[in-house]
Amino acid sequence: MRVITGSARGKRLKELPGLDTRPTTDRVKEGLFSAIQFDIEGRRVLDLFAGTGQLGIEALSRGAAFCDFVDAAPAAMKVVRENVRACGLADRAAFHQKDYAAFLTGAGGKYGLIFLDPPYASGALERALERIAEIDIVAGNGIIVCESPAERLLPELPAPYEKGRDYRYGKIKLTLYRRSV
Repeated sequence: MRVITGSARGKRLKELPGLDTRPTTDRVKEGLFSAIQFDIEGRRVLDLFAGTGQLGIEALSRGAAFCDFVDAAPAAMKVVRENVRACGLADRAAFHQKDYAAFLTGAGGKYGLIFLDPPYASGALERALERIAEIDIVAGNGIIVCESPAERLLPELPAPYEKGRDYRYGKIKLTLYRRSV
């Protein structure tokens, strides 16, 4: 697993041992960042189920202003911290070892880009989406990127959020939501 492009291009990232974390595949990550490539520069990013931190790191490497990395698992946060430091991006990152719902409850400010890639069977994706829309922490023209199994139908969100298109990569699907101004 490597950073694709930007200031940390080519840096190898550490992975978590075992099967508890499912890193986004390189093919999916390349497709994702191709779809949002003009929507990263200068944005505040939230990597809500950080795992290894690879999505937030890729955004920082491509010019995002700042990233909050959130994961409840101590082992995951240790790996995220190590990966961010190894890429020289720690000055633009904050680390939060806590449950996603607890983080969202206390979240301050707006995000221009939010990554949601929780464990597939947990039901956390839908709950996180609903909570994000409810507390309205997405900046105008901001994007929420969701990774899910290809067969999962994700919900519509109330205005000003619009569900965009799906991108399918075998058994994996990316769904983008946008917040209008």
